[in-house]
Amino acid sequence: MATSNPSVFLLMINGQIEGADFPEYDELYCKYCFVYGHDWAPTSGLEEGISQISSRGRDTRHGLVWNFPVEITFKSTNPFGWPQIVVSVYGPDTFGNDVVRGYGAVHVPVTPGKHVKTIPMFVPESTSRLQKFTSWLMGRRPEFTDPKVIAQGEGREVTRVHSQGSVSFSFNIVTKDMKKLGYDVGHPRDV
Repeated sequence: MATSNPSVFLLMINGQIEGADFPEYDELYCKYCFVYGHDWAPTSGLEEGISQISSRGRDTRHGLVWNFPVEITFKSTNPFGWPQIVVSVYGPDTFGNDVVRGYGAVHVPVTPGKHVKTIPMFVPESTSRLQKFTSWLMGRRPEFTDPKVIAQGEGREVTRVHSQGSVSFSFNIVTKDMKKLGYDVGHPRDV
């Protein structure tokens, strides 16, 4: 029986957005989406999602908990454009409007197995005091029209940002046929 040579490899991602640490804010929810190269295609699972709203409870020292599941499988012929997950966190301001509380992105781990990542979050800032005051007064703070822009380098160097909070994410990664296509990820669990 002849074995066929694979033409693609698979990357299976199973995990969860565990929660967040935003000491100054409460009642937050998050959205996620994947950004990947041209040779990549999702074969199953969801490319984006939105969580429930999480509150701190009585003990304000603890972070917010979402335990929001993420599951997707990609196929590709080329590791260029390895997938990244982009996370956006939103919550109410003093006027009750939903505003962005943080953006962050991280590459999906390359090696198979369990990985826990902490994603540092940031928010865009206005460039002048007048813009800051006007945006606060109107309830419209600066935000990206498409959060996927944070996973791309082009144009980001001119964006003024402020660090704010973090999100924890646990990944379970399985790859298939990477070694057969000549890619060594340095871990024996590749099938």
